[in-house]
Amino acid sequence: MPRPRRSQISLEDTPYYHCCSRVVRRAFLCGDDKYTGNNYDHRRGWIESLILELTDVFAIDVAAYAVMSNHLHVVLHIDIEMVNHWSDRDVVIQWHKLFKGDVLTHKFAKGQLIESHEVVRLKHTIAIYRSRLCDISWFMRCLNEPIARQANQEDNCSGRFWEGRFKSQALLDEAAVLACMAYVDLNPIRANMAATPEQSDYTSIQQRTKAALKGEQPKALLPFIGNERANQPKGIAFSLKDYLELVDDTGRVIRDDKRGAIKASSSKILNRLNINQVNWLKLATEFGQLFHGPVGSLQELTKYCEHLQKRRRHFATSCRYFH
Repeated sequence: MPRPRRSQISLEDTPYYHCCSRVVRRAFLCGDDKYTGNNYDHRRGWIESLILELTDVFAIDVAAYAVMSNHLHVVLHIDIEMVNHWSDRDVVIQWHKLFKGDVLTHKFAKGQLIESHEVVRLKHTIAIYRSRLCDISWFMRCLNEPIARQANQEDNCSGRFWEGRFKSQALLDEAAVLACMAYVDLNPIRANMAATPEQSDYTSIQQRTKAALKGEQPKALLPFIGNERANQPKGIAFSLKDYLELVDDTGRVIRDDKRGAIKASSSKILNRLNINQVNWLKLATEFGQLFHGPVGSLQELTKYCEHLQKRRRHFATSCRYFH
């Protein structure tokens, strides 16, 4: 039986989560449907645009994403400090970017007088909004529901578009985060949808590569900040250049026609994470098969399970690949 979502999310253990949604039966999110002959590539634009829009609303950052033919991946970072620093008016304004709200919240957003007997109800409503704006379940709901409605309208049908609820994995340490990001970014290459990372349309790695050519980083994605944590309060504590080189080299190795080894210049991240090349390739290509639950070193997995009172450490044997 699936565990309740609240028993899988623990911000005390990690703010990073890998989420995946898959379409039901033969429904196609994008690409060619061999049964009908229809092409759905335009739907990839729908999902990417919506992902980028939602990062401007929620206190949730996107570290990586990939839109495949019948499923999508996102690696999310919950920014609890940001949502806690938002004023009550900020929370209402953010919520109104997606939802209508009610008469009371609109009065408050416009700075109009709130009657004394309405204050308690307003405070309660704002508290609900604040909690939802840092909730990955609400993020995925706002991502999946509009896509399902658009696709069903386009297909002139009704009913379920996504396979039940989305799957989520807690990423318990920086090695798990980097391995999961690389796995997501390399999805199109493993599926022969693209030859190189920069040619992988509608993925975070393509966005990062395009921005890097201009000496920039995508504003809508969680940035790489190297080791400069003091000057940049949030971000991935690795060099963007090292990550792009690592993903590119890994992609070349897993391609049948480009067998080789990961370059020494790309091994800076692996050396820091203390992961050898063989194990890294295993993680980058088989992450989805190795882990169906929380991901991290055996020590971090044990702490996480004890904290959430989980009786079993599922897929604990796969933790050996983080060495």
